[in-house]
Amino acid sequence: MGKQVWRVVVAGGAAAVFTVVAAVPAGAAEGGVSFTRVQVNRGKPIVIGVSKEVAVPASFRMATTRQWKFPAVFLYRSGADRLWHAIETSDCVKVSSGVCDFNETMYFDPSVWDMRNSEAGAWKVGAEVHFKGGGGDTDDEGLTVHVKRHSRLTVNASPEPVSKGRTITVTGKVTRADWETRKYVSYGGRLVSLQFKPAGTASYATVKKVYANGSGNLRTTVKASRTGTWRWVYYGNTTTGPSTSSGDHVVVK
Repeated sequence: MGKQVWRVVVAGGAAAVFTVVAAVPAGAAEGGVSFTRVQVNRGKPIVIGVSKEVAVPASFRMATTRQWKFPAVFLYRSGADRLWHAIETSDCVKVSSGVCDFNETMYFDPSVWDMRNSEAGAWKVGAEVHFKGGGGDTDDEGLTVHVKRHSRLTVNASPEPVSKGRTITVTGKVTRADWETRKYVSYGGRLVSLQFKPAGTASYATVKKVYANGSGNLRTTVKASRTGTWRWVYYGNTTTGPSTSSGDHVVVK
């Protein structure tokens, strides 16, 4: 199956201003085209770090009797403000006369393209197609996708080993991607769950919740009752993705 690939040259940020076919209207089926069955990232947020390219799957159905080229779905906020670094769209998978299904991949690469931290948050989903001979159609699809900064957690539980009934100190740190510096930076004030998995069991349970200090540092104490593994879990928010630390195993004697 053939694919169409195009990339955008961005000056000063990932959300570039394009000369589009038209402003994105609230309705659909404008210009003799109907977009349906639109999906981006299977309905999940898009989480982007500081170095790795993120490939986001999308799909849609387009119905039109006109001759077309370059159909795609995209993320936008207002007017022509869009967020993508590259888009790859499949050839038409014919459903019936004038009706095609498409698979698409949106690529985001923070190591190559400048991204602003303000770009984290909610984005709307639009769809567009250009017509052969000029003109085209651009529609709002009534969907919202959250683009989030990747977060990280570390953990350390000590002493190891420890006598039963003594105190275990569990520390860690919350950081998140800074797209502008391309580094992970402290993320203070986050509410993080401390979880424990007893040896010989398969699942973790939350023991307590702890707020990180202004530098993103976590610290709490627990009583040593049985051998097992400790970890931190952060559930994220509208601009930052969730994260789970590795586990730190502590033997209780």
